[in-house]
Amino acid sequence: MAPSVLTAQRGRYAWDWTDWAAHLYLLAGVVLMFGPIAWLGLSSLKSETGLNLFPPTFLPYEQATVDAGERGKLRLFKVTEGDHQGETLAELRRIGRQAQLIDPAHPETIIRRPGAAREPVMQVRAAVENYSGLFSQFNFLRYFWNSGFITVVATLLTLLVNSMAAFGLSKYRFQGREPVFLLMLATLMIPPTIVLVPNYLIATELGLTNSLWGVIWPAVATPTGVFLLRQYMLTLPDELIEAARMDNASEWRIYWRIILPLSAPALAVLAIFSVMWRWNEFLWPMVVLSRSEVYTLPLALNSFQGELTTQWNYLLAMTVVTLVPITVIFAILQKHITQGIASAGVK
Repeated sequence: MAPSVLTAQRGRYAWDWTDWAAHLYLLAGVVLMFGPIAWLGLSSLKSETGLNLFPPTFLPYEQATVDAGERGKLRLFKVTEGDHQGETLAELRRIGRQAQLIDPAHPETIIRRPGAAREPVMQVRAAVENYSGLFSQFNFLRYFWNSGFITVVATLLTLLVNSMAAFGLSKYRFQGREPVFLLMLATLMIPPTIVLVPNYLIATELGLTNSLWGVIWPAVATPTGVFLLRQYMLTLPDELIEAARMDNASEWRIYWRIILPLSAPALAVLAIFSVMWRWNEFLWPMVVLSRSEVYTLPLALNSFQGELTTQWNYLLAMTVVTLVPITVIFAILQKHITQGIASAGVK
């Protein structure tokens, strides 16, 4: 399907100007959407010196080196002026404006050239040690486990609690149902920072500070999730529920065996929303968690930024690893997202 879309044209025998305009528009959209992601991924493969290059490069360039035996690894330069113009030499040392160079093939001869008369030899090299260093220098697996545990448990509880509330608000008729639903929607207008202090006081009284459960429980019930699932459940025929009741099915069995399976598209939408919310949540975990062993990945990323220096190569690598789970889950559930969002507003 993709090749046919890319080669489609309005003109019968040749491309019309609208074909060129449409493809240029789509190309610009792809660059704007995926360009920053590609830059982030390639930057995570740059060494610390490669990140400091100016002007910045798209590919992971770094200066080429040569093993000079007892002298260690020396940086390579290309001479641009003088007798050795065009030759690639290794820099032994630099004193003032003068650079002492040697020929790797004849290291006994020292060549002195002005510092401005040479330019560094650059090469493309992926610094994979940025990723391996996450496990050797940082407690990355612990942070990953904390974020994964919070995301999975909070998402499951969010689906359970919100679906039960949506089932009650959509399939049960009781006095005050509409005011309760409107009051729940009104909470969407309250900024999260307003309830930050009350939530923290409650978490402190319950002993949930510096605990992963202290991050999970306050975010289980969400008005957005209840609204999304309720609107979808309104489209489910009531005859199915009446038929199940005639067969002496309990209300819990109706909810578990009929409502939940039929609400799978809306549940998939809420699931990916919940995963994104919990995985990327920063403000509440920063308030309720103060010990580094219970940090989530966003808090760990923030802690990497030092007062004087920041190890950007490790920070970028950790950012890429943090984005991978969200991307995988979105790819798995994306086929349900459009269907679920469209169906949630039918009735």
